[in-house]
Amino acid sequence: MLIDRRTALAGFAAAPALLAYGRASALGTERLFTFGVASGEPVADGMVLWTRLAPKPLQPDGGMPRRRVPVRWEMFADEAARRPVRSGEAWAEPDLGHSVHVEVSGLTPDRPYWYRFVAEGEASALGRTRTAPAPGQMPERLRFCFGSCQKYENGYYGAWANAVADDPDLIFFLGDYIYEAKPSVGTIRVHLNPECMDVTGYRVRYATYRLDPQLQAAHAAAPWLVTWDDHEVANDYAGLLDQQNSDPAIFARRRAAAYQVYYEYMPLRRRARPQHASMRLYRALDWGQLARFQILDDRQYRSPRACHPRQLMTEHREGPSLVPPCPELADPTRSLLGTAQERWLDRSLATSRARWNVLAQQTQMTPYPRRDPDMPSGSRRLQTVDTWDGYAATRDRVLAAWQRHRTNNPLVIGGDIHAFVASELRTAERTIAPCFVGGSITTFAGDTLLRANTSESDAYRFANNEVRGYGRVDLTATGADITFRAIADPNQAATRAYDLARFRVATGSPEILND
Repeated sequence: MLIDRRTALAGFAAAPALLAYGRASALGTERLFTFGVASGEPVADGMVLWTRLAPKPLQPDGGMPRRRVPVRWEMFADEAARRPVRSGEAWAEPDLGHSVHVEVSGLTPDRPYWYRFVAEGEASALGRTRTAPAPGQMPERLRFCFGSCQKYENGYYGAWANAVADDPDLIFFLGDYIYEAKPSVGTIRVHLNPECMDVTGYRVRYATYRLDPQLQAAHAAAPWLVTWDDHEVANDYAGLLDQQNSDPAIFARRRAAAYQVYYEYMPLRRRARPQHASMRLYRALDWGQLARFQILDDRQYRSPRACHPRQLMTEHREGPSLVPPCPELADPTRSLLGTAQERWLDRSLATSRARWNVLAQQTQMTPYPRRDPDMPSGSRRLQTVDTWDGYAATRDRVLAAWQRHRTNNPLVIGGDIHAFVASELRTAERTIAPCFVGGSITTFAGDTLLRANTSESDAYRFANNEVRGYGRVDLTATGADITFRAIADPNQAATRAYDLARFRVATGSPEILND
């Protein structure tokens, strides 16, 4: 039975109450649908439905036999789930970990639907999803939540329970869905397997995360739009170079394994299925006339890090993440997104007639010079080589494209930096777009100088990395209301969220106003 927001909030302490959409929390480890259900990629007449069969979820093969299994899917017009309005059969394939990706079409635009799966006589939890508005339709409102950086070892997923209670139409996840490293010591909960290096390792790591009932509840509550950052593969990787500048051929095998398992666990369309170490993840999603979302991949195609001596690569040694300014940082041939993705983004901006154009990407886009952590009171400033600051020419080209195409109301959302930040992207002449980074779901803050660094630029309107949580955006034809939602205690599954800061952006003006 579906529960309302107040019931969800009141029931945080009990896992069954968190799973508002079905009985997945009551399933034992010998049942098939131990990872629950999910949906994503909504369009006007359909979406993607997802599940994975895994009676023994922490085994790499999920405890499934080495054969394909038929799975029935059913769509319902209401939560009573009495009579399907659409149904069909899909196959859970062993080569994809017995995951199921169903692309549903033929539905009515701009309305909720409910769905479930049935296999070998067992029914899954009931999930809720929705279709997008029809092209040309101007919906009254769109509410979406966005989050990133949910390290399992750093806390519970109470942020997701609060996001479910906010009743969003969409959820964006902007990277670091898992963390790939070896288990930590002394954390509130611990990764169950060694550092992920192959399909087996990544499957067990994703299973560890997806068994969490609060994360399952969020997936079952609304369609997700996902992209990755680095930890879905390896910390701070760039293209086919990992942080240690290992042999690219060896790293390509690891990246291929990570990409495969990412696809296995995410509600993505078949066109995103990886081919070896490549996976097309950048894409656009339209929400009627109200919004176009451009979802970026800033890891797979990026140029090598700037300001690194060449011998680091030949000797397979790690380089610095913070560097003094060097000419390479401004090299126009270097790209964060790669030539093909930059051209795609330019075409998407050129053809968009949406009221809002939301750039959904992984990190902080506004320039952010950093004090030297070894001499924070000194005048020396450093640049990170792992974010947009390491690829300034790409950022300049995006800002130029917004201006050249007279893009309606560009707005940027991001993650990665484990902080809540509201800032403005500017040229020398004017403000171009607001940028909002929505904290972290659980991951600890690392930049102890965040407030000192951001205080040096009036482009930064708000910065806080002392709490964790997520972002919430309410879009209308006349404005955007952005709320940073902080959680009281990430070490408690039953934690509550509160409004840390609220902002307003009016259509026709890129400036951030305090709400």
